[in-house]
Amino acid sequence: MKLFKESMPYFTIFQDENRQKIVNMLCDQKKMTVTEITTKSDLSRPAVSHHLKLMLDANVLGVEKRGTERLYYLKLKKIIQLLRELADSLEKSSQLP
Repeated sequence: MKLFKESMPYFTIFQDENRQKIVNMLCDQKKMTVTEITTKSDLSRPAVSHHLKLMLDANVLGVEKRGTERLYYLKLKKIIQLLRELADSLEKSSQLP
């Protein structure tokens, strides 16, 4: 149960299609500004900023400041580890082959 509770915020964040697209962009580009993400999506700048803030608050993203720019990048190691533990736990408890 503990692993489910810890994982839920990430499922919530990743259920949105726009955030999924942003994650995919960041997987490809590694670091991007709000302007770059806006240019490559059909979202307005305020919408992109909103999604980035939600992902920052959930600790899915990190931000690096370079001059006046803010570069966003993914922080997935902890999340991937947590989801692996959840999958392992489910597999063990259900005794799947």
